[in-house]
Order: sequence, then structure tokens, then C-alpha cells
Amino acid sequence: MAKTGYINAAFRSSKNNEAYFFINDQYVLLDYAPGTTNDKLLYGPTPVREGFKSLNQTIFGSYGIDCSFDTDNNEAFIFYENFCALIDYAPHSNRDKIISGPKKIADMFPFFEGTVFENGIDAAYRSTRGKEVYLFKGDQYARIDYGTNSMVNKDIKKITDGFPCFRNTIFESGMDAAFASHKTNEVYFFKDEYYARVTVTPGATDDYIMGDVRKTVDYWPSLRGVIPLEN
Repeated sequence: MAKTGYINAAFRSSKNNEAYFFINDQYVLLDYAPGTTNDKLLYGPTPVREGFKSLNQTIFGSYGIDCSFDTDNNEAFIFYENFCALIDYAPHSNRDKIISGPKKIADMFPFFEGTVFENGIDAAYRSTRGKEVYLFKGDQYARIDYGTNSMVNKDIKKITDGFPCFRNTIFESGMDAAFASHKTNEVYFFKDEYYARVTVTPGATDDYIMGDVRKTVDYWPSLRGVIPLEN
């Protein structure tokens, strides 16, 4: 889990250039203005239980969200420790609802039983290939297909094997959050007070960091004063 007050989870909205960021038990909605520093705070910070009424009486409403990824339409998977749920987050409305869960990760994704992922997932992002998702735990990652509810390849691999661009960076040992940009094959990764914008190629290992690993608040003006979030 992220250090107190930094980004624990994020997912891309169905609304263009918008993304949800989760910090402790709260969240913000940003127009993240991909590739620029023109991002805007659209909503929050507000407690998850208040912004997502359907989560009010759940573990997510009490403790927050520590991993998430978007799927189709207005739907996303959310995680806290070893629990997860599929929600309709109903952007710009109060009509959010739980579609499935909360349930244990190993019950939602049986192929994770007996792996490091059954006890919690650090970060995840939706790929541009079909319904594939990359999930991260510690210094390892897995690729799944949420449509067929299966592993794309059976091997759980080291981050540095699949993402050589992270060698000798803070991300080689893991990350706190990630989300896929609305710009094709670009992904944002977060760890502590840092982030990286990465160009990815699904199924390949020629990803590269655009620019450098940078301090989040230096390049995301809308998050100044939001992170680090004080309890």
C-alpha cells in the first residue's frame, strides 16, 4: 500500500481525459490533461463513502480503495487488501452501484488462488489489447483477461523482465497505482511522491519512460495541496 497521503489507486473514466485518484479513504476526480500540466481538479477531495453511495456500508467506504482498473462503459474493478468488487461508477451522477461483490480476490479471480495476488493487488491498468489488464504486486506482475476471467499467460513475472524501462528506478520493486491514459498505449505509474508516464506496447518489452521519473506535484498542479493528504 502507498505511504500515507499519496496516491493508492487510480482508474481512467469513460469521460475523455478524466480519471479518479484514491488517497487513503478519499478520492478526487481530475481532468488530467494528458501530456501537459493543464490538469484541473473537478471534484474532491471527498470520502469514498460519500462520493460513491453504493460503497457506504462496505470495506471500501470504510477504508478506501488501494487498487483499481477500468473495464467497459462506466464500470471498474476496485480492491482493498484481499477484497474486490465490480462497480458502475456512474460518472457525474449519484447513480453508482455495485455489480458484483464485495468478495475475496480469489473468489472473483480464481486463478489468483495460491499466488501473491490473492492477498492484495498494488496497482493495475487496462491494456489496449482486448480485455487485458496488467496487475502488479511487489516486484511482480501478471496479465489477465477480465472478459474470459483467465490469465493471459500462466507465468507471473518480475516487473523488470516485462518493463525493462523500470530497471534502476523506484518502480523496479513495485508501484502504488497506475492507470491507462486516454492517449493510446500511454500509462501513468505512481509510487510515493513520484510518477512516470510510460509508452507501452501490449505483449512486448520495448516500453519507455517519457521524460523521467518526476515528483507528482511538480507536474500535476491540481494535486498541490491534495497530496500528501493528512489524516
